[in-house]
Amino acid sequence: MQLFYNPDVTESTVEFTFPKDESKHIAKVLRKKQGDELQITNGRGWLFSAEIILADIKLCKAKIVSKKLQDKKPYNLHLVVAPTKMNDRYEWFLEKATEIGIDTITPIICDHSERKVIKTDRFEKILQSAMKQSLNCFLPKLKQPITFKDFVTKDFTGQKFIAHCEDTERKSLKKVLKSQTDIIILIGPEGDFSVKEIEMAMANNFIPVTLGKTRLRTETAAIVACHSVAFANE
Repeated sequence: MQLFYNPDVTESTVEFTFPKDESKHIAKVLRKKQGDELQITNGRGWLFSAEIILADIKLCKAKIVSKKLQDKKPYNLHLVVAPTKMNDRYEWFLEKATEIGIDTITPIICDHSERKVIKTDRFEKILQSAMKQSLNCFLPKLKQPITFKDFVTKDFTGQKFIAHCEDTERKSLKKVLKSQTDIIILIGPEGDFSVKEIEMAMANNFIPVTLGKTRLRTETAAIVACHSVAFANE
């Protein structure tokens, strides 16, 4: 099954038109014709089956023939991850985390961050592509970049963790995770969080955790954290 993404389709939509680039892909690349069926999601949990009523490379139209609301996960995972020096590493994290199951992503600017200017347009496209590839009907929310101080001082519900590499007391993430609850995990930049940031997070009730015995890259740590939460909720 190939899944298409269209945020404008709702449960009350009867007919809709694909944008020009997708119309060309449907009619020319996939060679779909009138009467063929497509699967579409709006990224908000709905899976629609649609029948093509006009297959044209410039204008492809379809009508909804059935719809189903996908079950939402029993937990909400929010990963707060510092941008990596190389953009492709962060993009890899976004792709894999979407496939595994993540709800919200926030790029966080830290004391040791080497990249402090982030363009999120391409990140959004990667999330959409990964959602379609994994046949998931929930598109993760990508928040605007925020400084460490501004983020950790906000009010949140659920469990709050900061994963760092300092040689201080830390708990194993896998041992303290609770299932079916909201979870926020902070992942630092290549140079890790500063001692000041760790202390600030702890002062705001973030629990310091370790993700294993080896030192992980930022994007690897984020994926390990994401998978640990998914595994704890199986």
